[in-house]
Amino acid sequence: MSAQVATLIAFVAYLGIVGVVVVWAMLRRTRNLGDFFLGGRKMNEWVVALSAVASGRSSWLVVGLSGYAYMFGVAAVWAALGYIVVEMFQFVFLGRRLRRYTHNRNIITVPAFLSERLGDRRKVLIWASSLVITFLFFLYVSAQMVGGGKAVSGAFGVSLTVGVLVTAAIVGVYTVLGGFVAVSLTDVVQACFMIVALVVLPVVAVVKAGGVGALLAKLASDEHLRLFAQYGIKYNPVDVFCFGVVTALGMVGIGLGSPGNPHILVRYMSIRRTAFLRKCMLVGTIWNVVMAWGAVFAGLAARLFVSPADIFVGGHLDRELAFSALASQHLGPVLLGLVTAAVIAAVMSTVDSQLLVISSCITEDIGRRALGKGGGERRLVFVARVVVGILVVCALLTGLAARGSSVFNFVLVAWSGLGAAFGPIVILALYWRRLSWQGALASIVVGPIVTLLWKGLGWSKSVIYELVPAFGAAFCAALVVSLLTEPPEDVERHMEDMLREKMQQEGEGEASE
Repeated sequence: MSAQVATLIAFVAYLGIVGVVVVWAMLRRTRNLGDFFLGGRKMNEWVVALSAVASGRSSWLVVGLSGYAYMFGVAAVWAALGYIVVEMFQFVFLGRRLRRYTHNRNIITVPAFLSERLGDRRKVLIWASSLVITFLFFLYVSAQMVGGGKAVSGAFGVSLTVGVLVTAAIVGVYTVLGGFVAVSLTDVVQACFMIVALVVLPVVAVVKAGGVGALLAKLASDEHLRLFAQYGIKYNPVDVFCFGVVTALGMVGIGLGSPGNPHILVRYMSIRRTAFLRKCMLVGTIWNVVMAWGAVFAGLAARLFVSPADIFVGGHLDRELAFSALASQHLGPVLLGLVTAAVIAAVMSTVDSQLLVISSCITEDIGRRALGKGGGERRLVFVARVVVGILVVCALLTGLAARGSSVFNFVLVAWSGLGAAFGPIVILALYWRRLSWQGALASIVVGPIVTLLWKGLGWSKSVIYELVPAFGAAFCAALVVSLLTEPPEDVERHMEDMLREKMQQEGEGEASE
């Protein structure tokens, strides 16, 4: 049996596991929109923790961050520090209030939460937030198609176009069929594949390098630095501030995107008991730390073993091929197949969640809440599945057009736009009584505009990462406009609904323990 056949068998075995979960979810657990988009709010703490982490990281972590470490060395750790710290607190602070409120009010989407909490009777927030989410998530999903395509291409020797097509087919089939339950349960499987890949590959490569000390010493050698300087890479890979303090702080600002990304927030809404979010925080944080360090060390090892000439494609250095190239060099065919599956798992754990969020915006928020186009629950689930299928095809076409793009940069733009648009107002809606729907609308408009302008003017490289100024501008816009407009009615009742379930659920949780 050839090495490539063995790799393919291992990869297909992974798909088989995912397929079993999908069929089970489709037949037993998806009966209405609440099931399709939130799993009936019955997800346990392990599923929520691992699916929140897996869906938040995507191929940006495995392919993108490792490629970033290949380019900049240990300084890449700054890109992970921000989201690890923010999400640690987000589980127990934002997550608990959001879960209680949405459960009490029977809300299954983030736009509907904002509209209900802020008394948006005209459904302006529903339209604005749904449109922004759909546009930015569409870019996000397209980038994931590219990330999966690069992994498949590197492992099986096919073209990048074929790799993107394979990724789209896998993601499309199981997201359309399974819904949230399938997505969350397979996220657990995918998180396990990701952690194995991000532990096994770096450990094997570092051991072959002679250990961590030997690896860093070789990366700092004059010979190594001269080799990379020939390709325009002049950063010292062992200098944690190789690109400057301001840039490092800007990369920490990546964490500001977590409160504004709906595919992470809906995980908190789906948990069966609020009290379980404490355990989610512990599990999720450990998982985040291990995977981040794995991606960074994979990039560092790749910098030693993978020559720039090996990943020089189309006239430019594609650093995001470094992970697959390292795996091909140091792993046997079976492990290579599993590592390739891990990259696809990283892609799918995010894409499926985002497709469901976009579908919920179109089906639940715009279709049912804004336009009043209801119908039976099974009919709405069917419509939601059709919407997901259409989105997959459209994202596939965009991914094919952008298959030479950087997944790392592509994802960061979408992440920034979402984080700036919704992060400030999700936080304010949960903690500040004075926030008005007009203030929220200002944030939704200002955040993405500042993000795209900042990025378009090139200030992300010359000044600071675009999310930091965009988040600040959107936050200020929400504050100022809210103070100039009337607050929502019955605000105290809204705030009580964020606390009222606390005593009931924590009491039940403690009693059960």
